[in-house]
Amino acid sequence: MMQLVHKQMRLLRGAALPSATRRARRAPAAFVQAVATDVPSTARAFGASLRPEFRILDQQVNGKPLVYFDNAATSQKAEVVLAAMDDYYHTCNANVHRGVHHLSARATTAYEEARHKVAKFVNASSGREVVWTRNASEAINLVANTWGDENLRQGDEIILSVAEHHSNLVPWQLLAQRTGAVLRHVRLTPDQQELDMQHFKELLGPRTRLVSLVHVSNMLGAVLDTDFVVEEAQRVGAKVMLDCCQSVPHMPVDVQALGADWIVGSGHKMCGPTGVGFLWGKLELLESMRPWMGGGEMIQDVYLDHSTYAPPPGRFEAGTPAIAEAIGLGAAVDYLSGLGMDRVHAYEDAAGAYLWERLSAVKGVSLYGPPPRKSTRGRASLASFNVDGLHATDVSTLLDMSGVAVRSGHHCTQPLHRELGVNASARASLYIYNTDAEVDAFIEALESSIDFFKMQ
Repeated sequence: MMQLVHKQMRLLRGAALPSATRRARRAPAAFVQAVATDVPSTARAFGASLRPEFRILDQQVNGKPLVYFDNAATSQKAEVVLAAMDDYYHTCNANVHRGVHHLSARATTAYEEARHKVAKFVNASSGREVVWTRNASEAINLVANTWGDENLRQGDEIILSVAEHHSNLVPWQLLAQRTGAVLRHVRLTPDQQELDMQHFKELLGPRTRLVSLVHVSNMLGAVLDTDFVVEEAQRVGAKVMLDCCQSVPHMPVDVQALGADWIVGSGHKMCGPTGVGFLWGKLELLESMRPWMGGGEMIQDVYLDHSTYAPPPGRFEAGTPAIAEAIGLGAAVDYLSGLGMDRVHAYEDAAGAYLWERLSAVKGVSLYGPPPRKSTRGRASLASFNVDGLHATDVSTLLDMSGVAVRSGHHCTQPLHRELGVNASARASLYIYNTDAEVDAFIEALESSIDFFKMQ
């Protein structure tokens, strides 16, 4: 295989490129202007106009302009985000809360302002409803180990789905092992494109205590019918959690309109840094949940044999937090809010449709999830696919030889891949700074890779 890869690298380096890409190869910084010129629509120029704010994109990989299509795994970071974190470390690095000196006061203000920015971004009623976590996985585990342990008993039911990220499966499996709760899973529709809402309704019953589902699938790209899910869950008295890691960065999310009891999000997928995420929960629910981790920050008074605890969100934030990361996420929220999430969603909707259109025209490619505009809810700007006769990892490796970064494997959705009858897939996922010209370069590299294997 490695001999084939090295041969393919030599072939692809000499392959013809689309006109905009050839210009970028001579001068990567000119790529933005080239795309803006080639695409007459002002809407299409939106992504190109943002690229100077993400300097990492202006580089070559294996002698080709980088095409970063792995945004569902992690997004790139805007300069304003890096600057905000740098400013914290250079001007007000200090631990937050309790300190009365100047640097601590400034750090605390910036840290808590970031919390309120996230709250406003998802239209929470109060900043007290936003709990900082390391990531969305920790946020789900927090609920499972507090509300779950206190409220679920033998025979109670948790409804998940076959399309969940492992982070929304494993914590509930552990909870079921501890409590004797029963896990139910919503299957896919007969066309295997999205979750089957009729089956979901059939799973609901008097023992249903919790529904925890993905808002936007990181593999299928399907968008959940949240109105239906929340209404039906509330009808049987069940709580609802939504995994919003693939929705909050890409579309307007209003927690009050959603009606869920908790949502989770991850900073690194929305132009923010790694190491910080958040749990949003209805305040009365958070107030009813006991602490999970003990330590400093989460207490009111500590005695030798017992302690009293801070109100939410502090009771869930033991120890020194990721201060710079929270401030960075606040800056990312400011950045996205400045762009306008309606505008972000509209741009990604068009970009995702173009990606799907180009991919679906490649012979031998199988796509997963609903086609664009099949539903009024739309779909994510990503496409998971396989090429007949080729392993996804081989395809992704050869794409990297052309400077195209895509994800390959099971995308932390092993059960979903089993449901689809495949052990892996490749995934191209777009964000605000990706362009149609990059899609064209990706398709050309994919076709060249397929042709290469056909010649062997």
